[in-house]
Amino acid sequence: MLSRNVKVGALSAAAVCSENEASSGAGMNAPKKEATMSAGPRFDGVRRKRAVIFLSVCMALTAGVVSVSKSGSTSEDVYLNAGSGPIPPVYFGMHIHGAAANGAWPEIPFGAWRLSDAYVVWPDLEPQKGQWRFERLDKYVTSAEEHGVEVLLPLAHSPGWASARPEEPSAYRQPGWAAEPRNLVDWRAYVRQVARRYKGRVRYYEIWNEPNTKTLYSGGIQNLVDLTRVAREEIKAVDPSIVVISPSFVEKDGLKKLDQFLAKGGGRYVDVIGYHFYVIAEKPEGMLPVIARVRQIMEKHGVGAKPLWNTETGWLIANNHGTIDPTQVGFPRDTPVLTPEQATAYVARALILSWAAGVNRLYWYAWDNRAMGLVEEGGKTPKPAALAYRQIYRWLRGGTINSCRGSRAGIWTCQLTRYSGDRVWLVWTTAKAGRWTPPPDWRAVEWQGLDGRPMRIDAAEESVSIGPSPVLIRPTTLRRVSLP
Repeated sequence: MLSRNVKVGALSAAAVCSENEASSGAGMNAPKKEATMSAGPRFDGVRRKRAVIFLSVCMALTAGVVSVSKSGSTSEDVYLNAGSGPIPPVYFGMHIHGAAANGAWPEIPFGAWRLSDAYVVWPDLEPQKGQWRFERLDKYVTSAEEHGVEVLLPLAHSPGWASARPEEPSAYRQPGWAAEPRNLVDWRAYVRQVARRYKGRVRYYEIWNEPNTKTLYSGGIQNLVDLTRVAREEIKAVDPSIVVISPSFVEKDGLKKLDQFLAKGGGRYVDVIGYHFYVIAEKPEGMLPVIARVRQIMEKHGVGAKPLWNTETGWLIANNHGTIDPTQVGFPRDTPVLTPEQATAYVARALILSWAAGVNRLYWYAWDNRAMGLVEEGGKTPKPAALAYRQIYRWLRGGTINSCRGSRAGIWTCQLTRYSGDRVWLVWTTAKAGRWTPPPDWRAVEWQGLDGRPMRIDAAEESVSIGPSPVLIRPTTLRRVSLP
């Protein structure tokens, strides 16, 4: 979880897309290393798609010094030419905490589970050298199998006995955990033990967590590259098909660290680039320039063909007691806390826009976190945002987002071909809610909100009500086709 001071305000798309270009000597027009590097057969098919997405997002956001404001509007039209194929269930990722430990499974569908803040990092598994405690992780993996979801396991943190600086303060339960291991032999043994134990059951491993945050990782970038290299060697020796995800940096400072990590060769040891696209004080549209900048850094270092995952993101969400205090979870006091209505809209828009911008997975933080959760305290009562998550899953799963366009007026329209073959549109506004008339060639006859209720479009007015929550507009009554 992101736990550091954040700046409340808008992020300039032009600034984030162009930052460091002068000092690095590489920019949009620089020769791409990708042309001379093989990404392997797993990712060759997405090479062209990634280039299209990156150019569409970053050039659209930077042409004319376009910015995505705190309100979510843009100074020019923005086009996201996704064309990314069917959206799989694993795109919808989740973090679960107490609910999993207590045997209560979330009431919404999702396909992937990231075990962060779940008490299964290295100090939990091997608190003393050679003394292993796998009971909790065994339970989690079995639960994931029973519910048909894939596990992403972060390999992270140094137990006191293995830490390079065992007395150093950290943001975790014990000192020393943020430091790199004193001896890579111990790290290698840890990775090997875990990979062997869960061979065939855990197929995704991520290296560390938000390592640009000093209290979460206090080592250097070269240390991080070495940790990644050793982890890859051990994991691939156990099963070459296991996927290794890069260290997931966070915030604007993370862009510099990602650049450094890839410059030192870290990209050659990972199959997926991870990042935490938190825009905690902005609307979901604020993620777009950051995604574009990450893509630019990936292209610069020859890993533009590799998938990009958002392995953690979310917002502070009000509960039914109104007791959310941002300072209790590491944020400044003036960090916005979303109302139920805002949270509903943000969940839906984040999932739509991330896929359209070329993000292959989005792990929501979190199902039952006390400040950012989709469920009320106690883990039994879903918030409206959870129901929105469920509805967006139903709309998107198996479908293809063909394009998304954000206008200067703040109106977003995304064309979606659903699993059934129906072509529909997702529409919302970041500006003032009101009536909006779909283009005549849509031949729109019906719309549906996040509550799932279909509504006929008034033949006399030929318009629909749009606001911050996406609505689905279709030309015919939706066909019911069962997904496998």
